[in-house]
Amino acid sequence: MTARVSDLPETLARKRMNEMLETCQRTNTKPSVLKLAGQLGLSNTTFRRRFPDIARELGTFRSAPAIPADEPSEHDRLIARNAKLRRRNQELASELALATAQLQHLALTNERLREALENASKITSIHGKRGSSQGEAKSRNGNDLEGERDLGVPLTAL
Repeated sequence: MTARVSDLPETLARKRMNEMLETCQRTNTKPSVLKLAGQLGLSNTTFRRRFPDIARELGTFRSAPAIPADEPSEHDRLIARNAKLRRRNQELASELALATAQLQHLALTNERLREALENASKITSIHGKRGSSQGEAKSRNGNDLEGERDLGVPLTAL
């Protein structure tokens, strides 16, 4: 129960109402009877009983659509920012796909160049096919090269 405020003049209630209306206009919000009653130290029901005209006026202000502000609302800014981020995300995804394709192309080109270099140098790849096993090594004239491998010197020199 609220304290008895028997001598609360209507002029004070109207003054506070006008201040609240100015604040609501600046912040683009709607006025509230409950908020005004709280500022005057009254409960909502007591305020409505003592000042029915002011309560009706606030009701009409509250039911009127809010005047759009010159600047976009927070919700509008969030929607615009979200759209901007979605566009940027799509741009980055397409750039990533392009970079991936370029890397694949470079990898294929690198492999072809490596194979061409091996063929030009007559070098066989360690990871590729092996021509013959170690035990079957033969010289150009068909002789066994096992001794050459062990001594590091051609057998013909001995």
